[in-house]
Amino acid sequence: MAAQRAGTAKPKKKEQSEYFFDYSLLFIVLFLLGFGLVMIYSASSYSAFEEFKDTAHYLKRQLAAVAIGLVLMIIVANIPYHFWERFALPGYLVAAALIPVVKTPLGVESHGARRWIRIPGIGFNLQPAEVAKVATILFLAVLVCKMGRGIRSFKGFCVMMFFPLPLAAEIYFITKNMSSALIIMGIAIIMVFVASPDYKKFVIMALLVVAAASVLIYLVASGSDILEFRGNRIRSWLDPESDPSDTGFQTLQGLYAIGSGGIWGKGLGQSMQKLSFLPEAQNDMIFSIICEELGLFGAVAVILMFVMLLWRMMVIANNATDLFGAMLVVGVMGHIAVQAILNIAVVTATIPNTGISLPFISYGGSSVMFLLIEIGLVLSVARRIQLKEL
Repeated sequence: MAAQRAGTAKPKKKEQSEYFFDYSLLFIVLFLLGFGLVMIYSASSYSAFEEFKDTAHYLKRQLAAVAIGLVLMIIVANIPYHFWERFALPGYLVAAALIPVVKTPLGVESHGARRWIRIPGIGFNLQPAEVAKVATILFLAVLVCKMGRGIRSFKGFCVMMFFPLPLAAEIYFITKNMSSALIIMGIAIIMVFVASPDYKKFVIMALLVVAAASVLIYLVASGSDILEFRGNRIRSWLDPESDPSDTGFQTLQGLYAIGSGGIWGKGLGQSMQKLSFLPEAQNDMIFSIICEELGLFGAVAVILMFVMLLWRMMVIANNATDLFGAMLVVGVMGHIAVQAILNIAVVTATIPNTGISLPFISYGGSSVMFLLIEIGLVLSVARRIQLKEL
């Protein structure tokens, strides 16, 4: 009977595990890329024809950058993310070394700003600030893991906040790119906050920043030239109509576009402000064109897509197999969140104009390629999450 029972006993079901792939995250990214291409063509077709006699000039260049970025994203997603851990310090040093190159003959100037490096032979311009953002995320993720509980101390907090400063300072003083410098510091603050959620330190830091900003705004409004040309931007932000033909022109035209769109918009391709009225319509101010052509409905839909993207990243970070993977995802999430919030705030005149692009949507080859590399890192972390079945 015992043998019979042994023969009829059901074998134990072996524990199986399968790896997770976040198709929702991939769909949101692809949607934003596709939507961005449509809006770039809509916003730039008139100016592209005027300048290059080709309505699809900007679309073609952005499409090439998106294609290269998607290939890089797939490659990075299929490489175990711990592979990149060894490149944290070299990447940081390379990013620091690349920024001064913009002042050499390889530097490229556009619209009065010298922020790009010409890559000989391929006709591609690299923006070192984008390299610095990825390098900051990778370096700080490694640093958090090495410091462990030491990050909770005041010394650990200061160390974490110190390392992004050289890159941010280089970008600000050498390339005059305040927005990218702010993004790098924003990435650092978010990563440190998640690794060491000591609210008191961050409340004190926020109060100090608000106090310093208030003093600067007061001095600039009083006529001080302490911020040089950026002071004019602050004055035009406080009162755009004081100089509607110069410093306040872009802000006013952007607000006209937003206001004229109404709830449902004028219709895709029907913008009036893109007809040489709104500068950088396909770049920093593309959200204004979205509001004008698709109305409040389109603007809210875009914001919701970004919220969904950040939510998926939060899910991946919470379920990452280790601290390094979680911090990588937090860094990417912080980058996209800060950049999207700053862009929309600039376009709606909530903060002074700093010249910042909308992730995945604005025209810019370097920006979209490095953003897709970051998404590849997030997908790589997600692929190592195991779904167990008993």
